[in-house]
Parts: sequence; C-alpha cells; structure tokens
Amino acid sequence: MPPKRKKKAEPKSRGLSPAEIGGGNPSAAAGALAASIAQDGGAALAVYRDPLGGHWQVLASLPIDLVEPTPFQRDLSDAHVKRLTGVFEALDRFLDPIIAVRSEDGRYWTPNGSHRLASLKKLGAKSVVALVLPEPEVAYKILALNTEKAHNLREKSLEVIRMARDLAEKDSLAEKDYELEFEEAAFLTLGLCYEKNGRFAGGAYHPVLKRVDTFLSKPLKAALEIRQERAERLMKLEEAVSEAMAALKARGFESPYLRAFVVARINPLRFQRGAKAEFDETIDKMLASAKKFKAESVKPEHLARAGGAPEE
Repeated sequence: MPPKRKKKAEPKSRGLSPAEIGGGNPSAAAGALAASIAQDGGAALAVYRDPLGGHWQVLASLPIDLVEPTPFQRDLSDAHVKRLTGVFEALDRFLDPIIAVRSEDGRYWTPNGSHRLASLKKLGAKSVVALVLPEPEVAYKILALNTEKAHNLREKSLEVIRMARDLAEKDSLAEKDYELEFEEAAFLTLGLCYEKNGRFAGGAYHPVLKRVDTFLSKPLKAALEIRQERAERLMKLEEAVSEAMAALKARGFESPYLRAFVVARINPLRFQRGAKAEFDETIDKMLASAKKFKAESVKPEHLARAGGAPEE
C-alpha cells in the first residue's frame, strides 16, 4: 500500500503575522537571556518570536571570544574556512547569523556556525551576530540545523557518537528518544568505527546498516555498550572483506568498487527488497560468507556489472 501523501498546507494558514512577531511581552526566559547577554558584554539587538512556531528568541551581537562550536561537532574543513574567509573579506559583510545557546558558564555554543565563526576569527573580527535561543537542548540538533556545509557520512557519524556520549552523562533517557538528534541508528555504530579507524569504509556498509541497525530502547549509557559491541563486529567484518579483496587483487582485479562488490556478494538481504532483519544475525551471516569468499569463482564480467559506492 503506497504511503499517504502529506496534505499540502493552505497558504498563510500557520504561524504569526508580521505584527505579532515583534509584539507582546517577551517570555521570562527570553528576557533573562537578553539580560545575561548584556552582562556577558554582548548586546540584545531584538527580542522577538520566530514566524513559524512563535518561539521567543534573541537576535544579539556577541563577543567573538565567548563563542565556540559545540564540543561534539565535526572537525573544521580548512578548505571551507578558506573559501568563506575569502567571501567575507571580498564582501566586507557578515550576512548570515549563526545560531547559539548560552551555557551555564557564560559561554555560547553554536551547533551550526563553526566554519563561519572560524572565518570571522581569522579575519580578526571582534563580534559575531547570532540568533540566541533560550532552549539549551537546541545545541544537540546539529544535523537538522547545519546547512552551511553538507555533512559526509564520516562527519555525521562522528558528531552523533560524540553527542550520544555527552547526553549519556546528562540524563537517563533511552537511545530511541533521541531519533531527531541522531537521525539514524547506523550513525552511532559507524561513529565508533570511525573513531577506531578514521579511514573506515563506512559507505560500503551503510546501506546494510540502514536496514538492520535500529534505535535501542535502553538508556544511553547501556546502549553505548551495545553500540561498542556492534562496532567491533562490524570491524571484524571489514577485516574479512579486506582479505577477500586482497584475494581478488592477487588475481588481477582492480576497481574502485571492489569493496562494494564483495559486500554486495555477501549481503543476505541483497535480493530481499524492503526486508528487515536483526543486526547480529545479518552481520554473522555476512562474516561467515566473507570468510568463505571464493575469489577464484569471480569473473571479470561479474565485477563489471557491479555497482555501489567507490572507496571513500
């Protein structure tokens, strides 16, 4: 049965009118935030409600040395910072405010502006304009908020596992309660693999994991222990796949799709469109098949027909 198509919203049926956005008395949290910003050496430029959900927020100028990326964010791309720096310098303008939340120690975390922030600091800027939100949990919405530079699989996975560790120290909610923040369960397992090996070929296993790796109902701390076990099993599978690839290379096969070819051959869900399966059962089957992989049975035309993700 095809999924129901989402009903199209009626024009101008949601949110606030222009007059309502700046009208009314700010919430207590927004007023306190504006006062804290002033005490920190910044300035609240406007306190207003967002046009969609009506949430109060503060447009502010912040001392740039008080602003930093969330500690679990992806690493900076030097090339991207260089490009942004060149654009800012050529325009002599900063037109895209970052999002920020105030931490308890009077510093400001930005979940979506680390590259813009680094570029401004490189240019010697004194301040940065930010949309400062009263809700600190927004700092964990990195994947949903970050549009300045698309995340690749490795970056997403590393950010998600760092977030999970940080959140595990703060509360006892279940892993599945963070579906919005984590986006995919597979990112948690792959993040641990990338931490062990920065060159781990996660792209080859991601399609399988999306079908078998689900969010856990256990508290985050306990779930992380299970994630560690899953990552270790996945890395053992990668070792077996690498051995199969070496056997193919010894027979003269060379292709950027070699790993994807091997993974596809040992994938028990390969011809089961839409089928779901358990993580442990699937990885066990793949590991057994990888260990029994017969390179001598592979013909050049088999590899020529193969598709999939090339090496990352």
